[in-house]
Amino acid sequence: MTDGAALLNEVEAFHRRFNVFPQEAAYVAVTLWDAHAHLLDAFDSTPRLAFLSPEPGSGKSRALEVVESLVPRAMAAVDASASALFRSVSGIDGGRPTILFDEIDTIFGPKAGENEQLRGFINAGHTRGRVMYRCVGDGSNQQVQGFPSFCAVAVAGLGSLPDTILTRSIIIRMRRRARNEKAEQFRTRIHVREGNALRDRLAKWAETVQEQVTDAFPEMPEGITDRPADVWEPLLAIADAVGGHWPRRAREACLTLVKASRSNDKGSVGVRLLTDLRDHVLSGIDRLPTVAILDRLNALDDAPWADLNGRPLDSRRLSRMLSEYVTADGEPVASRNIKTGGGVLKGYYATDLHDAWQRYCPPPPESPLPPLPGCENTV
Repeated sequence: MTDGAALLNEVEAFHRRFNVFPQEAAYVAVTLWDAHAHLLDAFDSTPRLAFLSPEPGSGKSRALEVVESLVPRAMAAVDASASALFRSVSGIDGGRPTILFDEIDTIFGPKAGENEQLRGFINAGHTRGRVMYRCVGDGSNQQVQGFPSFCAVAVAGLGSLPDTILTRSIIIRMRRRARNEKAEQFRTRIHVREGNALRDRLAKWAETVQEQVTDAFPEMPEGITDRPADVWEPLLAIADAVGGHWPRRAREACLTLVKASRSNDKGSVGVRLLTDLRDHVLSGIDRLPTVAILDRLNALDDAPWADLNGRPLDSRRLSRMLSEYVTADGEPVASRNIKTGGGVLKGYYATDLHDAWQRYCPPPPESPLPPLPGCENTV
């Protein structure tokens, strides 16, 4: 019987020859993702694997090439239409592919169209049993047909992705190699064969653990729930099945990459606003005028508030963003009168935000931040 842990060690070593990932957790996650592509029928969901970077020349395409050599029925889909993907996943061409999108920024980037069909396909295919409905036929002789969409998808590109795809993804934020970081040149004629040999061994091993993994519900690391748990469950199930150091490393990787994705998550600006209000603006005080809140938000380093589409956050947008959340009594969060030494100003009370903080924000820092100078519990 194949030693699964040893086989995954070989797959990881193959990646290390050609890829310089930004952290150890990335090697663990990508290796387990390769294996999960061979065991797709054992799971209820399949995470998207996303190699993203801010600049070209960061190794994204190379990482995708290595993955391509290791997964079953790899299908490069740079310019594939949504219709072609629907039919491919339906098995018309002999089997469900593993779809690989390079230069994904040309599909979802700021200069691309909305591509709602592809976005819907990638989102729906994250979960088993979801189908995409389309009309097929000629002229008036058309019928509605459901196309399966469940398949493994890996992407590479500049910038970011639509929020709905990011939350379904394991995100590897690539960067250019430093001068002291070396990687072996990936030569297609030689190394694709080596990767394919590992791919075939992964396929045979997967047959031996299919039943074991299908019935597995791995224990999640503390704090990993909801969508991140859906994303990581297949990888942790595989790590538990192979044993050795993989269960520990997989959970460490899970915590590292989920934390990193939350830190870099610009998808929910509302959650970022709530978190900054809790941790940096209203920490240690119970109310603050709107003008003071805006001053502190716009002064925060590494925060988006001073430049939202070329303009700083203002009172109107702050009010609109906070009104989307509700107080513990179910009322929209809104500014209220605050008495000050100079009269009455509009502002916000921490008590009105407590419910939203508890429901939407990540856990607060372990040690509370001290109040800002001059900002005690009175204004």
